[in-house]
Amino acid sequence: MTITAGAPVVVGVDGSAAALDAVRVAVREAEYRQRPLRVVHAFIWPLTGAPLTPVPGAPVTAGLRNQAEQYVTEAVEQARKIAPDLRITGVVVDGAPTPVLVEEARGAVLTVLGHRGLGGFAGLLLGSVTVQVAARAQSPVMVVRGEARADGPVVVGVDGSELSTKAVAFAFEEADRRDASLVAVHAWLFPTPVGPGDILPLVYDLDAAEGEEERTLAESIAGFADRYPQVPVRHRVVRGSPGRVLVEASKRAQLVVVGAHGRGAFGGLLLGSVSHAVLHHGHSPLVIVRHGDG
Repeated sequence: MTITAGAPVVVGVDGSAAALDAVRVAVREAEYRQRPLRVVHAFIWPLTGAPLTPVPGAPVTAGLRNQAEQYVTEAVEQARKIAPDLRITGVVVDGAPTPVLVEEARGAVLTVLGHRGLGGFAGLLLGSVTVQVAARAQSPVMVVRGEARADGPVVVGVDGSELSTKAVAFAFEEADRRDASLVAVHAWLFPTPVGPGDILPLVYDLDAAEGEEERTLAESIAGFADRYPQVPVRHRVVRGSPGRVLVEASKRAQLVVVGAHGRGAFGGLLLGSVSHAVLHHGHSPLVIVRHGDG
């Protein structure tokens, strides 16, 4: 899919503090890109048959529908305080969070979510919403933890896969947009023994293996480094767990970028332990890239 020139940055809100953190980050992302901001609340209650209007005798502002609209109003007001000149719209969309956000992402340049929330986004990190949205979204998905820092490098996890290449492209563009340096990280491990007495790692020539991993990283970013000569680039080939490596790198980063799926050390990133490690313990927003658009 091709993202149109006027495509917005979309942010999902639910009235939680984490959602408002996401709004503040989404405002900055919209300003970086000179794109409008679209604030979305997925209103799941009509699907349950719950009464949506105030009960008799309750204030006119009560009721689930009014509460949903208030979530959006609060988020839009917060965004306008930060960026009064930014074009901002808010909408309540009937439906469950995952399908609503996936559909919204179809026309978005970036979709931003808080790392946890209430109501429709409850259990965002530990549940299925963030995984399903990132796995199916037609635009990059940014998961925000607290306030994002404005300094530090953009970090990208590299493994040589197709989606890793798209993540590298996104990361270079972000580093250029933010006037930041880029740190390309390739984590690798020796093959795991497959049975008792297996000494496969011992047959490896450490220098040769590390040289091969360094070539994988260099080849993965070479074309982009030529395209963005103004972006300072640092290579890091690290022998160790990719989750731990990226979490450590996130301490000094303003953004971490990964492909939704990979191979080798980054294989199964979205649904496996690596993404959970970065989402649970990372110190900067995480962008998960599934498609090349954005």
